[in-house]
Amino acid sequence: MRRVLVALLLSVFALAAAAAETPQASSSWFDNAGRSDTWSGGVRMIAVHTPAGDFRVWTRRVGNNPRIKLLLLHGGPGATHEYFEAADSFLPAGGVEYYYYDQLGSAYSDQPDDPRLLDVDRFVDEVEQVRQALGLGPDNFYLLGHSWGGILAIEYALQHQDKLKGLVISNMMSSIPAYNRYAREVLMPEMDPDALAEARRMEAAGEHDSPRYEALLMPHYERHVLRRPAAEWPEPVLRSFAKINKKIYVPMQGPSELGASGLLEQWDRTDDLAKITVPTLVIGAKYDTMDPAWMEMMSRKLPHGRYLSLPQGSHMAMYDDQEAYFAGLLEFLHAADGDAARDGAPAAD
Repeated sequence: MRRVLVALLLSVFALAAAAAETPQASSSWFDNAGRSDTWSGGVRMIAVHTPAGDFRVWTRRVGNNPRIKLLLLHGGPGATHEYFEAADSFLPAGGVEYYYYDQLGSAYSDQPDDPRLLDVDRFVDEVEQVRQALGLGPDNFYLLGHSWGGILAIEYALQHQDKLKGLVISNMMSSIPAYNRYAREVLMPEMDPDALAEARRMEAAGEHDSPRYEALLMPHYERHVLRRPAAEWPEPVLRSFAKINKKIYVPMQGPSELGASGLLEQWDRTDDLAKITVPTLVIGAKYDTMDPAWMEMMSRKLPHGRYLSLPQGSHMAMYDDQEAYFAGLLEFLHAADGDAARDGAPAAD
């Protein structure tokens, strides 16, 4: 009995010590003094200039931290910020100020229908205009891109890393050709061959809006996109996916998450990763649609790269390996902030 009591006490002390080491939100996290967006609940519609005219994009700030401000880039392209809403359960407790953002063409932002807007550099310029409007800079600006957002984050870092304090590439490979090889050699052979052949026939016939096409791919999605039966997928994910703008998604990505065949088909920045010198976290998952070995390799090519491996996760690892995802993200953000403090700036609360 004494041994059991000692073990229990040691466990309690260990948990208390771990909690003490985790940065917590201070009262200043709730301080909205001087914030022009307070009356709208943190929401701002930001004007962006594009080759097709001037439009507005939707953003929403959550929290206050002068040293850690995280801008979230959703995937798709053409999805919405909504699937990131799981962050509300974790980032406030870590004291992170974070920004939801719907890219131009997504549901909460303006949705112009102009093919000139389907250009990676145009999206990068949009992110830079959003950064300027939000007042983010190298003393506080962290950028997290998930899936397509990871492509956008890499491209942004290659053009504007002097504006960044840190970068997170979540569930995205640095090469679409390599992603397509992984899909052909690893993912497709796992599928029922008859279902795969029928899905390919429907793609060739342009029938990718058919419910039958989605049904054929659903076992793949339940294994590699979010590892739950689709009927159990979280409501923010279903809400985001239901609003995806296929006038953006299909031309750029292709009709499905089984490889890419759109405008991004030849995108590859692997050889340029060494140029990104800011602290960078690469997040990969064992069951991802993206090759986890490739994503780990990316972290080694980055001069200040780190890799977060999620053994239970898939492409939406912020849900199916949620605790580890957000614990790793918070640890990276606070470690990067601590490194900056040792370089001469005060650390965040």
